[in-house]
Amino acid sequence: MAFVGLREAVSPLIAHMSRLTGEAAKVQTINRLDDLRRAVDALKIGGKSIAFVPTMGALHEGHLTLVRQARSRADHVVASIFVNPRQFGPTEDLDAYPRRMAADAALLEAEGVAILWAPTVDQMYPDGYATNISVTGVSDVACGAARPGHFDGVATVVCKLFNQVRPDVALFGQKDWQQLAVIRRMARDLDLTQPPVDNIIGVETVREASGLAMSSRNQYLTEGERGQAAELSAAMRRAIAAIVGGADVGASLEAMKAEILAAGFTSVDYGDLRDAQTLEGLHEWDGREARLLVAARIGAARLIDNMAVG
Repeated sequence: MAFVGLREAVSPLIAHMSRLTGEAAKVQTINRLDDLRRAVDALKIGGKSIAFVPTMGALHEGHLTLVRQARSRADHVVASIFVNPRQFGPTEDLDAYPRRMAADAALLEAEGVAILWAPTVDQMYPDGYATNISVTGVSDVACGAARPGHFDGVATVVCKLFNQVRPDVALFGQKDWQQLAVIRRMARDLDLTQPPVDNIIGVETVREASGLAMSSRNQYLTEGERGQAAELSAAMRRAIAAIVGGADVGASLEAMKAEILAAGFTSVDYGDLRDAQTLEGLHEWDGREARLLVAARIGAARLIDNMAVG
């Protein structure tokens, strides 16, 4: 047991020396909470800081951008992969959601991630689990209205992940702007200090050359659908240009939805102009910080996107 403890204590030094010599340190893949706590304690020796990147796997360049930003903000990076059943509805794609743990672990290792926290469902929600976190207001509209219970699952699992990993800073993609708002509200209301709300960082959406926002669900698209899906962001940019130019907000949003459907999407769940902080719906734009939020379906994929207005 003493030898194991020594190995865990010096692993941060080994990882640091490996980076100095250009050799990628092996990521620790951990599945049990007690093992995670010991490994995190070892990383924190000497007052070292931890940046956390939570994911559901099927990693792409957007996730790796979060990891690189995390490396610039802390001494060590911890990433998690957990396909959270509590944020999927009964008719949603929980079983079909892409899972590729070995490939994802290799990507994280190449980026210098120290720990991959990959809990099993029974580790996250042990037998008898009965607690749920609900964030009203910011979670009631857009995806919250289209996917009842979704953001309860998000808030619950992120709160647990923060308590498990105990990071100094956490990074999320801005592609899901509403999710970011829910997490910040939850952290503020529950007085979370791991991380403090100011250290919940939103990182700009990473896009393909076509403008399509990178997403794990893009894997559902056929080659033809991928080309059509690029029209989502193009229609959004045209709507924003019209709104900023003084056009009627309602008419601009309806024109955007019509363009999205004409591009080959089967439905538009929502296309809203909202206050960037409160997510209050805006029927006119008065120059405040706002976001255009859209969710639309094409083929087997439900794609979401958002952009700043102004």
